[in-house]
Amino acid sequence: MGIFKIEGGHQLSGEITPQGAKNEALQILCAVLLTDEEVVVENIPDIVDVNKLIDLLRDLGVKVKQLSNGIYSFKADEINMDYLTSEQFKKDGGGLRGSIMLVGPLLARFGKGYIPKPGGDKIGRRRLDTHFEGFIKLGASFRYIREEHFYGVEADRLKGCYILLDEASVTGTANIVMAAVLAEGTTTIYNAACEPYLQQLCELLNKMGAKISGIGSNLLTIEGVDRLGGASHRMLPDMIEIGSWIGLAAMTRSEITIKDVSWKHLGQIPEAFRRLGITIEKKGDDIFIPAHKDGYKIQSFIDGSILTLADAPWPGLTPDLLSVLLVTSIQAEGEVLIHQKMFESRLFFVDKLIDMGAKIILCDPHRATVIGHNFKHQIKATVMTSPDIRAGVSLLIAALSAKGTSIIHNVEQIDRGYENIVPRLQSLGAKIERIKEV
Repeated sequence: MGIFKIEGGHQLSGEITPQGAKNEALQILCAVLLTDEEVVVENIPDIVDVNKLIDLLRDLGVKVKQLSNGIYSFKADEINMDYLTSEQFKKDGGGLRGSIMLVGPLLARFGKGYIPKPGGDKIGRRRLDTHFEGFIKLGASFRYIREEHFYGVEADRLKGCYILLDEASVTGTANIVMAAVLAEGTTTIYNAACEPYLQQLCELLNKMGAKISGIGSNLLTIEGVDRLGGASHRMLPDMIEIGSWIGLAAMTRSEITIKDVSWKHLGQIPEAFRRLGITIEKKGDDIFIPAHKDGYKIQSFIDGSILTLADAPWPGLTPDLLSVLLVTSIQAEGEVLIHQKMFESRLFFVDKLIDMGAKIILCDPHRATVIGHNFKHQIKATVMTSPDIRAGVSLLIAALSAKGTSIIHNVEQIDRGYENIVPRLQSLGAKIERIKEV
């Protein structure tokens, strides 16, 4: 186990390029199981969760080649389906949330898919009903071994149908889409997620020979085909990492340029930070954040009421960035209510921020009110533990802005979502090092 040692209070400067999108990678890598031909994927992030999924694919029999940094080829022409019922798979598959998206492609192509209860962040309930209800509607039989927390679906041939999702689940939509592309007939999915990463998945599937229309909307129509072929794909930059660097720049009053951000896919993210008073300049496809020497002031609503930042399905604000927005508001002028609607355990990390001197009222598991310091008071360093990926990087941002030396334990959580974060921060001038826990 490792820890981060951070000497805070230093101004940073320079350029940083975001990694490939973690959440897109978990979908795209599962899609390679839909064909026996080669699929080449570029801009794959070198992070723990993605590397675990690549290892799972290898264990399933997928031929994986690293062509260069971040570029891999995958060929799933000799899949070992027996691995799905092995004890090793139950262990490995249970350690990764994204493993759930293996089920749809396996069910579509091989007629069966199994998965242990997936792991991932401990941020509250993350039910799987949407996934399996979709498979059942497509004609699969479902079974669940409660004692082993092991799920299974089987079908001789899936048949297209109308599906109204009970929630606009991104992974649920992705899983059902991957199952439906090889189903017999037409599938219509209403209340589908329409995040950019889901759009990217659909675009790749169409390049492989699928027939998906309505991409980017919440109504997808999928005409089933008999088989899919190979294709190549480049993943988008990670919007959550982009938002993290915006928050870092503001909190440390640093001048930072974030390169090649794919502006058209950022949705509400730039505007959410602007509402906190942060200056965000568009320079080509880059984001430039000037040093906020005079601080930044939170906007209020038109009627003068306190600003609320809340998550919502795309094109609303992604829930993964609320932790970063909350931390960034600590040094703003004014007040903001952070409303995390989706997960009931995601705001509990604010206890550590309060210990550091932040003015935060945790109203309930879903809402926190932040009263900004306006840089009149510097938060102080402390010892803390990363509870999940996004809270972990938010605590890291707080530590980089704090007075003194902070220690963060359980940094493997941060490694799950951020590639080579220590050297990349050091390149901006951050005083951070990774040391082994004694």
